Amino acid sequence: MTVNVARILVLGTAAWLAAAGCASVPRAPGESYLGKSKPGEGSVLTAAENDWVERTLAALTLRERVAQLIMPWVGGEYAAEGSPEFEQVRKWVETDKVGGLILSIGSPLSYGVKLNAMQRRAAVPLLIASDMENGPGMRMGNMYAFPSLLPQGGGTVFPPVMALGAGRSPELAFELGRILGLEARAVGVHLAFGPVLDVNSNPLNPVINTRSFGEDPALVSLLASAYIRGARSTGLMTTAKHFPGHGDTRHDSHVQLPTIDANRARLDSVELAPFRAASAEGIDAVMTAHIAVVGVEGTGAPPATLSRNFMTDVLRTDLGFRGLVVTDAMTMGAVAARYGASEPLLLAIEAGADILLMPRNVSDAIDVVSSAVASGRISNDRIDRSARKVLEMKVKAGLERGRLVRVDEIPLVVNIPQHAAAAAEVARRSIVLARDSAGAVPLPATRTRLLSITFAEASDPIAGRVFDGILSDAGHSVTGVRVDNRTTSSEYDRLIAIDSVDVVVISAYVSPRESAGTVGVEPRFSRFVQELASRKRSVMAVSFGSPYLLSFFPGVPAYMLAWGGAPVSQRAAAEALLGLSPITGKMPVSIPSHHRYGDGIVREARAGSASQPD
Repeated sequence: MTVNVARILVLGTAAWLAAAGCASVPRAPGESYLGKSKPGEGSVLTAAENDWVERTLAALTLRERVAQLIMPWVGGEYAAEGSPEFEQVRKWVETDKVGGLILSIGSPLSYGVKLNAMQRRAAVPLLIASDMENGPGMRMGNMYAFPSLLPQGGGTVFPPVMALGAGRSPELAFELGRILGLEARAVGVHLAFGPVLDVNSNPLNPVINTRSFGEDPALVSLLASAYIRGARSTGLMTTAKHFPGHGDTRHDSHVQLPTIDANRARLDSVELAPFRAASAEGIDAVMTAHIAVVGVEGTGAPPATLSRNFMTDVLRTDLGFRGLVVTDAMTMGAVAARYGASEPLLLAIEAGADILLMPRNVSDAIDVVSSAVASGRISNDRIDRSARKVLEMKVKAGLERGRLVRVDEIPLVVNIPQHAAAAAEVARRSIVLARDSAGAVPLPATRTRLLSITFAEASDPIAGRVFDGILSDAGHSVTGVRVDNRTTSSEYDRLIAIDSVDVVVISAYVSPRESAGTVGVEPRFSRFVQELASRKRSVMAVSFGSPYLLSFFPGVPAYMLAWGGAPVSQRAAAEALLGLSPITGKMPVSIPSHHRYGDGIVREARAGSASQPD
């Protein structure tokens, strides 16, 4: 749904941890800890579990049954009881009686404390989801205190999943899913809105990019299936997104309605293949895409989210999926700009959606759907069918047996050294050396004068910090320079004029970002890199994000890919550049006119070297 970005978190004192056991918190019926789960669309409920579903459903009013279909967005940060942020969520839970919540950025402990507080207040246990596409750190990591930039810890941070595509390892994909499951369940999350099954076949796609495993449907299917099995092994439920495939679009559905020209034959062979594999794997849920498939439904095609043809005929009938169907956020421009706030809620239910994600106004959304039932537009049976599916998901999550998490045990599970080591292994095996015409990689073992130029948004405080630090610690003389979209042509000219360096390393931190509209660099930086490559003997570029950045500076003689800008990826790239670890990754996408799918130069680690401990 959303794209992960680096963030800065200002943390206060730790006194709030006492809230985990605060006696003033009201106790809900069934004050017990989260029960054993049974994820997988094919898992069968027992007679007692089915009885709980039917008794719970029968006890709900129409409005309460509709509310089970509503899942609003909630920040994962600490919120004091009585604060506006806390009270808003409390109202959704106690008054509106929503069926679940989608949690965003926060710390593991704030997740656990907040979710326990809300679960205690819920008459029916809440189904909790989070956009942890590439691991728990996507929503619970990369947090730093400002202005000191001291890391504040969090969930295990993995590179984007395109790194798994470069590593070609189902075993590592399974391990990512397993670690995600352990950490998500530990903090109270039952359903991951991941993996992304979009086949990134369009280099101009502004919003998927490194969120995808790659451009080959078979590779995406293989790695996604392993991810799903890994998560399921721990009890975490997973979601395939964005159906029927957001990989071949040129627009961001957060902003406007993207279109896909593919006909049904193309969809079957490319876009739908990973979803078919995930359905066969028994994935628990599917998230819809706000994209118009004009190649199938014509120029006036609605967003797939609102299309009965795709949500019911293709997904349910053709692919045989029987699990939960979740819309993408109903506030996104692709739907809201064209249809408003209310009508798409009804169209999505009519199309086949079971959960309406992030409606603009929770109370109004429940009223709109309830009124549609009262008027006869939507039947009671239709609402009951989706409400029953939501309740069945709660049983599979173990929520009918218990709903709380043990906050004091979170540090025993989340980002423990074994998990961090697994993330480091994913990052190491993902490094791709796409080209190296001058044999510049690895760097010389002797002291070298390096000019390290980091291109990143001014709002990204950690870009280059770990990378430059490791190069410097290895004995090289490193001059670090930060540039961004504000850097002028004259400033770039002064950098080109520097002669007292042996090697220039250009690092670009450009990743898909919600509502940005593009994943690229501005023209001044592009011209600067091209000019630098034409004048200097030893220039190399490292992409800590989009692999397609090479198209902006195709003249560089060496090009390395690290896929993401988190410290784990910066360390992996630096160690590869130093020859401390081997380079074995292969391109999971092609870069038109430059590199083919599967390209990748192998470099052995320098004899006698060993990567630094994480």
